[in-house]
Amino acid sequence: MKSFKTMLGTFVAAVLFTACGATTNNSNQDNQQDMANEKTNEKIPENNSNDATVEIKTSLGDIIVKLFGDTPQHRDNFLRLVKDGYYNGTLFHRVINEFMVQAGDPNSKNAPAGKMLGDGDPGYTLPAEIDYPNHFHKRGALAAARTGDNINPERRSSGSQFYIVTGRTFDDPTLDIIAQRSGQPIPEDIRQVYKTEGGTPHLDGAYTVFGEVVKGMDVVDKIQQVETDRYDRPLDDVKIISMTVVD
Repeated sequence: MKSFKTMLGTFVAAVLFTACGATTNNSNQDNQQDMANEKTNEKIPENNSNDATVEIKTSLGDIIVKLFGDTPQHRDNFLRLVKDGYYNGTLFHRVINEFMVQAGDPNSKNAPAGKMLGDGDPGYTLPAEIDYPNHFHKRGALAAARTGDNINPERRSSGSQFYIVTGRTFDDPTLDIIAQRSGQPIPEDIRQVYKTEGGTPHLDGAYTVFGEVVKGMDVVDKIQQVETDRYDRPLDDVKIISMTVVD
C-alpha cells in the first residue's frame, strides 16, 4: 500500500496536472487571462449574494448542488454555462476513487474511447475566490479546477472545469502533517469533519470551493467507483445529460 506521503504527492499532482490543461504555456496563459478579464467584466454580476441550486442529471443518476453566494463570480459563471447548455453531453473525464470526480471539459463531448481529456475550457479563467476556512474540501465540496502554481501563481480557476470531492477520513496525526506542510492550521471544527465525514484537506487554501452537493452523494460515489484507464478516465463514459437551474 502507498504511504500517506506518496498518496498525498500523487493526489496533488493529479489535480494540478490535469485540471484544465496543464500543458498551456505562459504565453497562452497570459492570453487566456486577458480573455477572462473581458468576459468577467462584461458578463458576471458581482453584487448578488444569493446562493443558487443546480440539478446535474448524469448517466448514473442525479446530483443537486448548491452554489455559494459569497463566491459570486464562480456562481454566476457556472449558472451562465448551465443556462447555455454548455455542460450537456460532457463527461466526468477524471475519476480517482477516494479523491474526487472531475468534469467540465468541452472536448469530452463525443470523445473517442481512450482519448486523454482535461485540456478543454471556454477560453478564459476566473479570479480565485478562495475563502478558507469558511469553505473547505469536505466530502461533497464543489470546487474549480485550475492549472498549477508554476504557470498560474494567482490560482485562477478554469472557466468551466470543476470537481466534486469524495476523499476519505483522516486521523489527527495525518491532519497535523497536512497542516505543517500547508503552513496553515486546521480549525478544530473542520478537523472533526475530516475525521468523521472525510474530504481532501491537502487542497484547502489552494483551490476555490464554490459550492457543495446537497443531494445525490450516492451518485457521486457510484461515479468514483467506476473502472478507469491509465489517464483516470472511466472506461465506460459517465455523461452529464443535462444541467438545470433549480433555484
